Amino acid sequence: MPTLHIVGGPPASGKTRFGKELAARFGAAFLDIDTVTEPVVQAGLSLANKNPDDRDSPEFKSAYREPIYEALFNTAKVNLSHIDVVVAGPFTKEFRDANWLDAVRAKVGHPAKAYYVTADPRIRKKRLTKRNNPRDRAKLEDWERYLRYYGTESSPPFEHHFEDTSQWG
Repeated sequence: MPTLHIVGGPPASGKTRFGKELAARFGAAFLDIDTVTEPVVQAGLSLANKNPDDRDSPEFKSAYREPIYEALFNTAKVNLSHIDVVVAGPFTKEFRDANWLDAVRAKVGHPAKAYYVTADPRIRKKRLTKRNNPRDRAKLEDWERYLRYYGTESSPPFEHHFEDTSQWG
């Protein structure tokens, strides 16, 4: 039975690179949250006369967070009918909920594995600066608030694989 591989962690931790490597290893479809949802989110924010690059405001999180994740997992579920799927996204709240992985398994009707990807905060800041994506601007402008949002960055309270990508630079 095809498996859902969920790659989560803070921005610039290496989720996309790690997720692509997993997809290649398993011959899986790869769904990155930004790639799948970015055009729709930007259009919606623009229509609402909001900054199309906002990903950090309470308004963005309130309006878009749940629909983005729902779209990502609905797309994964459709593909799981015939192939393994790797999804990559922050999953900040979800990776703190001990029951979340079981709930995902029930929702998609397939086995699911979680991978927690992280890197030293200094490395992540360098990566954010280097990629120079407008949606990262708020994180870099208020780095301490960004670090507080991601908390202690402890590993999820459910079975998962741990990947520290600090050595990637």
